[in-house]
Amino acid sequence: MKIKLQKILNILTPFQLIALYYVLAITISVVLLSLPVAHKGGVQWSFVDGLFTAVSAVSVTGLTVVNTAETFSTAGYFILALVLQLGGIGIMTLGTLVWIIVGKRIGLKERMLIMAEHNQSHLSGIVKLIKQVLMLILLIEFIGGLILSLYFLTYYDAKEAFLHGFFASISATTNGGFDITGDSMVPFKDDYFVQLITMILIILGAIGFPVLVEVKNFLFSRNQRTRFSLFSKLTTITFFFLVTGGAMGIFALEARFSFSGMSWHEILFYSLFQSVATRSGGLTTIDISQFSEQTLLFICALMFVGASPSSVGGGIRTTTFALNLLALFHFARGNKSVKIFKRELYQEDLLKSLVVTMMAILLVFASTLLLTITEKHSFVAVLFEVCSAFGTTGLSIGITPDLTPFGKCVLMIIMFIGRIGILTMLYLIGRKVVEADYHYPKERVIIG
Repeated sequence: MKIKLQKILNILTPFQLIALYYVLAITISVVLLSLPVAHKGGVQWSFVDGLFTAVSAVSVTGLTVVNTAETFSTAGYFILALVLQLGGIGIMTLGTLVWIIVGKRIGLKERMLIMAEHNQSHLSGIVKLIKQVLMLILLIEFIGGLILSLYFLTYYDAKEAFLHGFFASISATTNGGFDITGDSMVPFKDDYFVQLITMILIILGAIGFPVLVEVKNFLFSRNQRTRFSLFSKLTTITFFFLVTGGAMGIFALEARFSFSGMSWHEILFYSLFQSVATRSGGLTTIDISQFSEQTLLFICALMFVGASPSSVGGGIRTTTFALNLLALFHFARGNKSVKIFKRELYQEDLLKSLVVTMMAILLVFASTLLLTITEKHSFVAVLFEVCSAFGTTGLSIGITPDLTPFGKCVLMIIMFIGRIGILTMLYLIGRKVVEADYHYPKERVIIG
């Protein structure tokens, strides 16, 4: 039996194995979250509820069909936090930690799995990268949890303060979007310190692990010639462009509606927090069902882009969005190549960005079409839910619990794809890339 299983695993590609491991993680999470000790007394818990919660937690989305605070016990909070860690940091990353602890040699196949999960293009230094990622993420969560826990002593007793503090830190850093307040971050809508710490944690989780490692090396390395890679420059600029532009857009669209009559600092933090949350955070300081339809559509676009590659978030990713804009700009100027920061981009990467975007549009369109047929909700509400699931964001205007079992299954599939990524999904049905043995004569096709 063991030999047959090993043969099957050897046949599968790294991308297929990654997807299989995530399915296994979801299965284990369903079992753990369904344990009686994880629930409060008298809670009604169905298999669909458990499966949806597990998929949402492993994909670090935050969409939920139950109220977390009213459903789970303290033990359930710890289990949920553990699942968020598993989904946020990544299965192969945590697997690497276990291998290091037990002294197991990390071979070529394991390195290829890590490379596939983190969208890396080469094996060199992959284990060193994962070690640094683990150290940084756990350190960020610990510091964030400690700061929030000590501050929450003004809200709760010591036990509750540390429970809320560390859960909030893990949920924000992994961009999980789950909360144990019962009302997301709304209880802290006037507490700008809590909001600021939460936004920082969301950004650190969503900006991309390689960026964090390069910043750490730049700040603490003795080598004064340390330089940032093109990836770090591009994703950081795009990330903060989206955060700033998102905040300005939300402010402009809601100024005459839900923000009417508010003070400048309230509008600033409402706009900024919601913009940061659309990267993949999923937390909210205001009831977004109050937002106008144009604002909800704008937020849909932000969630569709999502976080950076090799981070805890989903969506098409920031670099994909940036490459699409750069290709459009250079093509409009008559250039056949794309150059930025004294570097020229590979045509293969530009093609990948186009494929990812087109597949994402088709996925969101098909899912929205299906749900508008099966669900009794408005088009905007359904589109918002689909974009939130694809971006693994977790923002909702409150229709998730009212979806039909079919609608919930559709969202679970979207959340899963959003977590593993469009390219991984495509590679699931493909084999290794091979060079063509021959080429046919080329011919032009009329376009436009």
